[in-house]
Amino acid sequence: MTAPAVPDAPGAPGLSGEGPTATSGPVHVIGSGLLGASLGMALTRRGVEVTLEDISPLNVGVAADLGAGRARAQGDPEPALVVVAVPPDMAGGVVVRALRDYPGAVVTDVASVKSAVLQDVHDAGADLTRYVGSHPMAGRERSGPAAALPDLFEGRPWVIVDSGASAETALLRVRDVAVDVGAQVFHMDAASHDKAVALVSHVPQVVSSLMAGVLAEADDRALALAGGGLRDVTRIAASDPALWAVILLGNAGPVAGLLRGVRDGLDQALAALDQAAAGSLGEPMAALHRLIAAGNEGVARIPGKHGGAHVDWDEVTVMVPDEPGALGRLFTLIGDIGLNLEDVNIEHAGGKPVGLTTIYVAKGAGAEAAAALAGAGWRILA
Repeated sequence: MTAPAVPDAPGAPGLSGEGPTATSGPVHVIGSGLLGASLGMALTRRGVEVTLEDISPLNVGVAADLGAGRARAQGDPEPALVVVAVPPDMAGGVVVRALRDYPGAVVTDVASVKSAVLQDVHDAGADLTRYVGSHPMAGRERSGPAAALPDLFEGRPWVIVDSGASAETALLRVRDVAVDVGAQVFHMDAASHDKAVALVSHVPQVVSSLMAGVLAEADDRALALAGGGLRDVTRIAASDPALWAVILLGNAGPVAGLLRGVRDGLDQALAALDQAAAGSLGEPMAALHRLIAAGNEGVARIPGKHGGAHVDWDEVTVMVPDEPGALGRLFTLIGDIGLNLEDVNIEHAGGKPVGLTTIYVAKGAGAEAAAALAGAGWRILA
């Protein structure tokens, strides 16, 4: 049995900018793409010395211009920590090289799969006491240093993976970086991590891409009817194909296992629909009801804003004109009447100069919110 995720105890340091910085430099970041540049920017803002390295001098230059650090120069002191921020298929080899080139440094990688990287480092006979796997669960549909953000890790999970021989000082050094940039730290073993990310990240990417792929040949008239549901399902399908092919291959076993479960569900849905098309409605109705109900049960387990399971909120949908300052006026009014927004969703009306903004408020506060907004002249739809 694999170990579950173990978050740090409540009361651990919170978002970056709160309290002293525990990370001491220099920190050397190998890979100046989205994650590497974002980490460099976040640490540099905290006063930590960061040096950069990348196979692309252009990437280093862009990252440096954005404030992620500077290119490492010959004669620079040995770093205290090396962060390997390269694609998963390259990460193991780069970690091994870093452990060899910097014999006094702790080395971590931020690849999105952990078992394969750990196996590469182990097979190379490298010093596992100074190696710690890690994975910040943060990203964007865009890649490269130009997409980097200094607050990319704020409030996001950051998984720390013991190599099986990692020194306590090495684990602490990686944890310090994660906490300093605002992440919430979890401790997992490599196998548990890979199964977890297959469930919450890798399989959703495949399902989203499959659905979006169907749209490539769709009738334009059908696409004109698209609403928030289709956009929600396909949002992450805009991700980098080259990077995601590497990620999926690196976590092939867990992803394949979960996809077989998804396939089983699709087969059950197809069987029910085929029966319905043939004129039988009783059993297909029950089967489809079970399918949707299982989805209700699953989505209710996704952690919500306050860390627990999904919470039922009241929702109010407001028609907002597509003009400068309209959303600002709406949100200002919401603040003025003392409402706390739990979440918000904006859906654009195709071909119309308006959008639909749905605000989510605490259970029982929806009627009061709708009345207050309507009284201020906003058109309430639901």
